[in-house]
Amino acid sequence: MKTLILLTLITLPMASALADGNYKCEVPKAEMRPQMELQKKLKDEGWKIRMIQTENGCYEVYGFDANKKRVEAFFDPKSFRRLDVQQ
Repeated sequence: MKTLILLTLITLPMASALADGNYKCEVPKAEMRPQMELQKKLKDEGWKIRMIQTENGCYEVYGFDANKKRVEAFFDPKSFRRLDVQQ
């Protein structure tokens, strides 16, 4: 039983990561706005940012939105438009 629980705890994050693979931003590097600019924009909107990274050409943001809800959100690096990623 302990093995089953451990296996489940290990594979759940992996399944979540695979679900994130259904998006791609194809913005040339020269047109990508700085991550710090996105961070400032979101903080001004009341977000609390833990981390921003680039994934499949998009900016992936981990943190809490203005409603204090924990989020993993994806943004177009040129327009900062939030992407609707189905997971």
